[in-house]
Amino acid sequence: MNPTLKTWQHELTEGFSNVKELCNYLDLTPSQYSILHSSEFPLRVPREFVERMEKGNIDDPLLKQILPIQDEEISFPGFNNDPVGDINAMTETGVIHKYQGRVLFITTGSCAINCRYCFRRNFPYSDFQLNTQKLERAIQYIKDNQDISEVILSGGDPLLLSDRKLFSLINRLDKIYHLKRIRIHSRIPVVLPSRITNDFCQFLSTVKKNIIFVIHSNHTNELNENVRSACQKIKKCNVTLLNQSVLLKGINDAANELVVLSEKLFSFDVLPYYLHMLDKASGTHHFEVDKKTAILLMDQIKKQLPGYLVPKLVNEQTGALNKIVIA
Repeated sequence: MNPTLKTWQHELTEGFSNVKELCNYLDLTPSQYSILHSSEFPLRVPREFVERMEKGNIDDPLLKQILPIQDEEISFPGFNNDPVGDINAMTETGVIHKYQGRVLFITTGSCAINCRYCFRRNFPYSDFQLNTQKLERAIQYIKDNQDISEVILSGGDPLLLSDRKLFSLINRLDKIYHLKRIRIHSRIPVVLPSRITNDFCQFLSTVKKNIIFVIHSNHTNELNENVRSACQKIKKCNVTLLNQSVLLKGINDAANELVVLSEKLFSFDVLPYYLHMLDKASGTHHFEVDKKTAILLMDQIKKQLPGYLVPKLVNEQTGALNKIVIA
């Protein structure tokens, strides 16, 4: 096995999955917050990401994204387990076909990090696992629908697949003549940058279809030199590199923070793409920023940044034919 591959896999297995151990490491005590010690959506975070957090600070913006708290157990009207209608839009196991010309391919239910605001935190991945037969049907669906010009690899996180599985899937998509683009949605370049190995980048360079790589960063503190290196390695593979963020209360709901984030992303060769309003998944209400506040934030951002650094503020509505641009 490639020794580089062992490195990122080792980092993955050595991450924090116990709330008490994480709090001890960060010099925090449970009495500082209404911490949730047991959850169906467990704690999962790589140590490399934790190293970017400020010890002793219960309000650290990176910590708040991953620390389970008791607010998650409060039910709110309008919040549910499938907030964007993924299940009803699934045409084959793993294939979500909502929008004209593109499909989303759920490659795995696993992530390197469990973000507490995740819109798929309640998704029944175990009901939609891809065995060999289901994978063949999914590929055939894409082949049969010649109006599909783009496939979006998602999850979970597609980069948690082994190189063998990931390369095989992309190679098969690369051979479908009517596809124009393959898009990869992954938080891994930000939270586990060692996964962006030379082997992975060399493979990307061989793909004939246009590759769009969409990373996910919400706060400038997430962007260290390891992330810069990972992004620039991807960029050198002739890949379009974009970022999408989620607007999160108490984390990035300030114009100056979003401005700094856009500027830093651009210095990493990444263009801001989307700023998502929170998808209303059960257990995430405490992250919600209201629409009026979000629009005011965007007005402030537009006054400080050139247009190409201003992400589109959007939300997703079940049954809509596209994402709704708010500002």
